[in-house]
Amino acid sequence: MKILKKTGLILIVFLIIQSVARSDVRAEAAQLSGKSEDAQVDELNLAVQQFLYSNDAAQSDALLKEILALPDLKISRLEEAIKEGTLYPPEPATGALHKSIEVAGYEMSYAMHVPKNYNSKKRYPLIVCLHGAGFVGDSYIDRWKSRLGENAILVCPTISGGAWWSAQGEKLVLAVIDAVAVQYRIDRERIFLTGMSNGGIGVYLVGMFHADRFAAISPMAGGIPNEIFPFLKNFASTGIYIIHGARDQVMPVRLSQEVSAYLKDSGIPHTYREHGKEHPRAGGHFFPREELPALVKWFDGQHRIAEPARIESVRDVKHLAPFYWTEINETAGKVADVQKSLFNNDEIELVKEGAFASLTAEIEGNTVTVETALVGKFTLFFNSRLIDFSKPVRVKVNGKTHFEGPLTESPAFLLKEAKRRRDGISFYTASVQIDLTENK
Repeated sequence: MKILKKTGLILIVFLIIQSVARSDVRAEAAQLSGKSEDAQVDELNLAVQQFLYSNDAAQSDALLKEILALPDLKISRLEEAIKEGTLYPPEPATGALHKSIEVAGYEMSYAMHVPKNYNSKKRYPLIVCLHGAGFVGDSYIDRWKSRLGENAILVCPTISGGAWWSAQGEKLVLAVIDAVAVQYRIDRERIFLTGMSNGGIGVYLVGMFHADRFAAISPMAGGIPNEIFPFLKNFASTGIYIIHGARDQVMPVRLSQEVSAYLKDSGIPHTYREHGKEHPRAGGHFFPREELPALVKWFDGQHRIAEPARIESVRDVKHLAPFYWTEINETAGKVADVQKSLFNNDEIELVKEGAFASLTAEIEGNTVTVETALVGKFTLFFNSRLIDFSKPVRVKVNGKTHFEGPLTESPAFLLKEAKRRRDGISFYTASVQIDLTENK
């Protein structure tokens, strides 16, 4: 492909391709023109990855045209190329590492542990651990790595004071996941978020708006205000393992008990563990090493649910991002800003009033039933696993039919949506946008 020869960066990637064995790529994904199988697959994978990660609009457009012009191009082949991920360095650094990262103009850092026997052909679960106040990410590496063995990658970002409830803390967590996933072959279906104390609070506050990115969460000795409990509904398809000390003097155990009770009342499956141990210096506010084997074993059984048939999405005004196969595009009326409410009395009142946008969507056959509150416009995304494209699709919103008709799968839409989300696991080939403000 001529576009792929235009930059020195691409030449480097080509060298990487030549050094990495491609035996793990499925044979049927490489039936292009008359070229050899490996060359065909490498050409498509490289073009797709270059398109996904290019920040140059003109180059992206040219790459998209060239990909779409390939003969015998199938949706399944494109999905495989997207999922294949970056053409990883064959021998990246392993062991205990300390790395810097720029987030929103600030230089920040994270610690990580990569198994010494790391193999770039194998996909590894990623455990993201958030530290508490008075600690840094590096403090947690030794606590975890000896208990994880050689089967997972551990990453522990650092933020001053453990302020994971801030916008910067949220951005840091997401940026670190993306940075690690470019260098190492991460199993995107098995990313876990855990943390202790302030880190446990961060697990809720970061995880609740990005629950679709995680296979499971495990908050330890944390909690959140009751006023924002409705956002816990975003975890309906995400595994939850809560741990808290019964004698915790810093974060009272009732915080986790109340979260657990809300999850139970909302019909959201979860595991709740309450330990009775005390630490000589930390009292009941700690995570006993004896609890970790059961948690790691539980992690082993958790996988991300890519396309749940039923989605409940609760959003504040700053988190109108895609959520599985739904996306709230615009709100209707005043909707709270949770992070801003920490410093703004007007926003606190909106939070107390429960001024949150919500959308519940369920697919049965080719009919999608949607219920909304404080939503002005939203989009539903589809693929052949969610609907039958040979039949018309019907969308009912708040008891009224807002769309009924055929949809067509589009390779271009698949690529553009994958580029927008950049999570390597969301494959959507068509969409319907509903504007509830029309005719009002």
